[in-house]
Amino acid sequence: MSVTRLVTPGDAPALAELVRVNRDFLAPWEPVRSEDYFTLGGQRAIIGDALARYKQGSALPHVILDRTGRVVGRITLNGIVRGPFQSCSMGYWVSASDNGRGLATAAVREITGVAFGELGLHRIQAETLLHNIRSQRVLERGGFVRIGMAPAYLNIAGTWQDHILYQVVNTTPA
Repeated sequence: MSVTRLVTPGDAPALAELVRVNRDFLAPWEPVRSEDYFTLGGQRAIIGDALARYKQGSALPHVILDRTGRVVGRITLNGIVRGPFQSCSMGYWVSASDNGRGLATAAVREITGVAFGELGLHRIQAETLLHNIRSQRVLERGGFVRIGMAPAYLNIAGTWQDHILYQVVNTTPA
Protein backbone atom coordinates (compact mmCIF):
# COMPACT_ATOMS: atom_id res chain seq x y z
CA MET A 1 0.00 0.00 0.00
CA SER A 2 1.20 3.47 -0.90
CA VAL A 3 1.86 5.89 1.96
CA THR A 4 1.83 9.00 -0.25
CA ARG A 5 -0.22 10.43 -3.08
CA LEU A 6 -0.49 13.70 -4.96
CA VAL A 7 -2.20 16.36 -2.85
CA THR A 8 -5.64 17.41 -4.11
CA PRO A 9 -7.88 20.41 -3.37
CA GLY A 10 -10.09 17.98 -1.44
CA ASP A 11 -7.28 17.56 1.11
CA ALA A 12 -7.61 21.18 2.28
CA PRO A 13 -10.01 20.47 5.18
CA ALA A 14 -7.86 17.65 6.58
CA LEU A 15 -4.65 19.66 6.19
CA ALA A 16 -6.19 22.77 7.75
CA GLU A 17 -7.21 20.70 10.77
CA LEU A 18 -3.79 19.03 10.96
CA VAL A 19 -1.80 22.27 10.86
CA ARG A 20 -4.18 23.86 13.38
CA VAL A 21 -3.91 20.95 15.84
CA ASN A 22 -0.14 20.61 15.29
CA ARG A 23 0.64 24.33 15.32
CA ASP A 24 2.80 24.26 18.46
CA PHE A 25 4.37 20.91 17.55
CA LEU A 26 5.49 22.11 14.11
CA ALA A 27 6.44 25.69 15.06
CA PRO A 28 10.08 24.96 16.07
CA TRP A 29 10.75 23.29 12.70
CA GLU A 30 9.05 25.67 10.26
CA PRO A 31 9.07 29.31 9.14
CA VAL A 32 6.82 31.67 11.05
CA ARG A 33 3.36 31.24 9.53
CA SER A 34 0.62 33.83 9.03
CA GLU A 35 -2.73 33.21 10.71
CA ASP A 36 -4.22 32.46 7.28
CA TYR A 37 -1.95 29.40 6.95
CA PHE A 38 -3.98 27.63 9.64
CA THR A 39 -7.33 28.15 7.89
CA LEU A 40 -9.20 26.23 5.23
CA GLY A 41 -8.74 29.11 2.80
CA GLY A 42 -5.03 29.26 3.54
CA GLN A 43 -4.58 25.55 2.91
CA ARG A 44 -6.63 25.78 -0.30
CA ALA A 45 -4.27 28.53 -1.52
CA ILE A 46 -1.17 26.53 -0.57
CA ILE A 47 -2.49 23.44 -2.36
CA GLY A 48 -3.39 25.54 -5.42
CA ASP A 49 0.13 26.98 -5.54
CA ALA A 50 1.69 23.53 -5.06
CA LEU A 51 -0.41 22.02 -7.85
CA ALA A 52 0.48 24.92 -10.18
CA ARG A 53 4.18 24.24 -9.52
CA TYR A 54 3.50 20.53 -10.10
CA LYS A 55 1.96 21.29 -13.52
CA GLN A 56 5.05 23.38 -14.36
CA GLY A 57 7.28 20.45 -13.39
CA SER A 58 9.04 22.25 -10.54
CA ALA A 59 7.43 20.41 -7.58
CA LEU A 60 5.85 17.12 -6.57
CA PRO A 61 3.48 17.82 -3.63
CA HIS A 62 2.20 14.73 -1.85
CA VAL A 63 0.27 14.00 1.32
CA ILE A 64 1.37 11.28 3.73
CA LEU A 65 -1.28 8.69 4.61
CA ASP A 66 -1.68 6.22 7.45
CA ARG A 67 -2.87 2.61 6.93
CA THR A 68 -6.49 3.72 6.77
CA GLY A 69 -5.79 6.34 4.10
CA ARG A 70 -6.13 9.26 6.54
CA VAL A 71 -3.93 12.29 5.76
CA VAL A 72 -1.28 12.63 8.50
CA GLY A 73 1.28 14.95 6.90
CA ARG A 74 2.95 16.30 3.78
CA ILE A 75 6.04 15.46 1.73
CA THR A 76 7.12 17.56 -1.22
CA LEU A 77 9.90 17.60 -3.77
CA ASN A 78 10.60 21.30 -4.35
CA GLY A 79 12.81 23.19 -6.76
CA ILE A 80 12.98 20.42 -9.33
CA VAL A 81 15.66 21.44 -11.81
CA ARG A 82 16.21 19.60 -15.07
CA GLY A 83 19.10 19.77 -17.54
CA PRO A 84 22.46 18.58 -16.27
CA PHE A 85 21.41 19.10 -12.62
CA GLN A 86 18.36 16.73 -12.44
CA SER A 87 17.95 17.53 -8.77
CA CYS A 88 15.52 18.78 -6.13
CA SER A 89 15.04 19.44 -2.43
CA MET A 90 12.66 17.49 -0.19
CA GLY A 91 10.64 18.62 2.81
CA TYR A 92 8.18 16.69 4.97
CA TRP A 93 6.27 16.64 8.25
CA VAL A 94 4.02 14.20 10.08
CA SER A 95 1.49 15.09 12.79
CA ALA A 96 2.57 14.74 16.42
CA SER A 97 0.06 11.94 17.05
CA ASP A 98 1.48 9.93 14.13
CA ASN A 99 5.19 10.47 14.86
CA GLY A 100 7.28 7.41 15.63
CA ARG A 101 5.16 5.02 13.53
CA GLY A 102 7.51 4.81 10.54
CA LEU A 103 5.26 6.87 8.27
CA ALA A 104 7.86 9.55 7.53
CA THR A 105 10.49 6.90 6.76
CA ALA A 106 8.09 5.07 4.45
CA ALA A 107 7.12 8.34 2.75
CA VAL A 108 10.75 9.34 2.20
CA ARG A 109 11.53 5.95 0.67
CA GLU A 110 8.44 6.07 -1.53
CA ILE A 111 8.97 9.62 -2.80
CA THR A 112 12.64 8.82 -3.48
CA GLY A 113 11.50 5.92 -5.66
CA VAL A 114 9.15 8.25 -7.56
CA ALA A 115 11.90 10.87 -7.96
CA PHE A 116 14.40 8.40 -9.32
CA GLY A 117 11.92 6.28 -11.27
CA GLU A 118 9.07 8.32 -12.76
CA LEU A 119 10.84 11.68 -12.66
CA GLY A 120 14.29 10.40 -13.63
CA LEU A 121 16.06 12.67 -11.16
CA HIS A 122 19.70 12.13 -10.18
CA ARG A 123 19.80 13.68 -6.69
CA ILE A 124 17.56 14.71 -3.80
CA GLN A 125 18.74 17.06 -1.08
CA ALA A 126 17.13 17.46 2.34
CA GLU A 127 17.99 19.71 5.25
CA THR A 128 17.41 19.43 8.99
CA LEU A 129 18.05 21.67 11.94
CA LEU A 130 21.11 20.59 13.90
CA HIS A 131 18.99 19.41 16.85
CA ASN A 132 16.33 17.60 14.77
CA ILE A 133 17.72 14.14 15.48
CA ARG A 134 14.46 12.34 14.63
CA SER A 135 14.38 13.82 11.12
CA GLN A 136 18.05 12.98 10.65
CA ARG A 137 17.27 9.35 11.52
CA VAL A 138 14.38 9.33 9.01
CA LEU A 139 16.69 10.57 6.26
CA GLU A 140 19.44 8.09 7.13
CA ARG A 141 16.95 5.20 7.12
CA GLY A 142 15.85 6.46 3.69
CA GLY A 143 19.37 6.16 2.29
CA PHE A 144 20.39 9.82 2.63
CA VAL A 145 23.94 10.67 3.69
CA ARG A 146 25.15 13.77 5.49
CA ILE A 147 27.13 16.02 3.16
CA GLY A 148 27.75 19.10 5.27
CA MET A 149 26.42 21.95 7.35
CA ALA A 150 25.04 25.23 6.00
CA PRO A 151 25.28 28.18 8.41
CA ALA A 152 22.20 30.42 8.72
CA TYR A 153 20.56 28.37 5.94
CA LEU A 154 16.83 28.91 6.54
CA ASN A 155 14.71 31.25 8.61
CA ILE A 156 12.97 28.84 10.95
CA ALA A 157 10.85 29.91 13.93
CA GLY A 158 11.85 33.52 13.21
CA THR A 159 15.62 32.96 13.30
CA TRP A 160 18.20 32.18 10.63
CA GLN A 161 19.36 28.73 11.66
CA ASP A 162 22.14 26.35 10.70
CA HIS A 163 21.10 23.15 8.90
CA ILE A 164 22.70 19.80 8.26
CA LEU A 165 22.55 18.94 4.56
CA TYR A 166 21.76 15.43 3.37
CA GLN A 167 21.54 13.92 -0.08
CA VAL A 168 20.73 10.70 -1.85
CA VAL A 169 22.00 10.04 -5.36
CA ASN A 170 20.37 7.79 -7.92
CA THR A 171 22.89 5.01 -8.59
CA THR A 172 20.79 3.32 -11.28
CA PRO A 173 22.40 3.83 -14.69
CA ALA A 174 20.48 6.30 -16.88
